[in-house]
Amino acid sequence: MLKNITIGQYLPGESFIHKLDPRTKILISMLFIACLFIINKFIGYTVIVAFLFAVILIAKIPFRFIFNGLKPIFLLVALTAVLNIFMGRGPEGTEIFSIGFLKVYPEGLRVAAFMAIRLVLLIVGTSLLTLTTSPIELTDGIEKLLKPIGKEIAHELAMMMTIALRFIPTLVDETDKIMKAQKARGADFESGGLMKKAKSLVPLLVPLFISSFRRADELAMAMEARGYRGGSGRTRMKVLSFSSKDVVASIVFAILCAWCLLVRFVFN
Repeated sequence: MLKNITIGQYLPGESFIHKLDPRTKILISMLFIACLFIINKFIGYTVIVAFLFAVILIAKIPFRFIFNGLKPIFLLVALTAVLNIFMGRGPEGTEIFSIGFLKVYPEGLRVAAFMAIRLVLLIVGTSLLTLTTSPIELTDGIEKLLKPIGKEIAHELAMMMTIALRFIPTLVDETDKIMKAQKARGADFESGGLMKKAKSLVPLLVPLFISSFRRADELAMAMEARGYRGGSGRTRMKVLSFSSKDVVASIVFAILCAWCLLVRFVFN
């Protein structure tokens, strides 16, 4: 289950999406998140789903890979849906059924389904950014976008953000190995109540923190040994530049944004 986490992973390719400038993909991803929160009707998500479907096909990412990446968040999606079901309120007498003081209204079901769809689309959309953009390109793109706040600060922030994303799959893999090693020694992470499960995580968290600090120290020494001194005076093997592909992608996404605004403010 842990190995199915797709955030931070990169799938090399030569597709149209892979060849887009990283700045274009970062800006589109940020606006995509905004679009998800602008939409307030189910019909608005039809074009969003079609857009993601087309991007996955063009980027040649296996749908099974995307589905497996959603498995770790199914529990979070289910919890979000359940909370919204019981928190949603409607006119008295319209409840579908009640369990004690908890009442389920049609409005609660609608909001629960809406939030679940939004969360799934959010995970899929943001995962496509790291799946189609290498860590180096992502660093360069973030640094260019943050350049107005200062070259040195932009470089350091971009480096930290990219390293954090890059090591998510590494830490997940390390967690999986430690869990298997602890289970082989008799550790039980599944049985018992909530407190017992929390206590059983201690043998997992301690070696995970030690391993994380060791990796961070090794990375720092490796960067220092290669003469890394921050963004000052650094050159790039590949200089970022916009192309006609970025123009086409921007126009297509502008149409998607226009649809979201129409659904929110015109068809409301």
